[in-house]
Amino acid sequence: MTMKTRYSLIILLNAAGLALFLSWYLPVNHGFWFTIDSGIFHFFNQKLVESHAFLWWVAITNNRAFDGCSLLAMGGLMLSFWLKEDASGRRRIAIIGLVMLLTAVVLNQLGQALIPVKRASPTLSFEHIYRVSELLHIPTKDASKDSFPGDHGMMLLIFSAFMLRYFGKTAGIIALIIFVVFAFPRVMIGAHWFTDIVVGSLTVILIGLPWWLMTPLSDRAIALFENYLPGGNKQILNK
Repeated sequence: MTMKTRYSLIILLNAAGLALFLSWYLPVNHGFWFTIDSGIFHFFNQKLVESHAFLWWVAITNNRAFDGCSLLAMGGLMLSFWLKEDASGRRRIAIIGLVMLLTAVVLNQLGQALIPVKRASPTLSFEHIYRVSELLHIPTKDASKDSFPGDHGMMLLIFSAFMLRYFGKTAGIIALIIFVVFAFPRVMIGAHWFTDIVVGSLTVILIGLPWWLMTPLSDRAIALFENYLPGGNKQILNK
């Protein structure tokens, strides 16, 4: 079923995204947001030397290999729906995944290009702090020269929105749990500020994604791929 355009809700979400960004961008030194950012970073940074188990946990969850686990989690959720479908339904789910991936690439590039912010991660901004890579000497991402907006968190939020739009509320909630599990270890290790995700990523999502998912545009893109990608006529020819 094609989504009807709900302009009032789209504008409301856009306004919320703009207000969220300006509440962070306009105040000197980011106002109250910096207090939150600094408090969260220093809380987890101190835990690195207080708990060896926590140190290893954030090291493992920020290893590049763990990013593959997030892909497996997202793929597993989509697979649970794919297995219930016939050939036509499975093809459609694969196409939804393709459109979702293209959406993530475009929104990420637009966000990086249009948001007038470049800042280093907290591990590169504060002095006399602990870095996991220095404490354990294993490959892990604990710093970034340009962490805003959080691209990893943005991708997971886009996935959550697509799951909610095309697979229902339960799928959307599970996707949000995946988002929390795989996005926030970046904050705990200091590779991202808290606001890289809750302001940066969310701003892009609130402003850009409603025009795609809350209008017929995403449905039309899916229909276009359904019509022109190979395999669409297989069922018809076999009848």
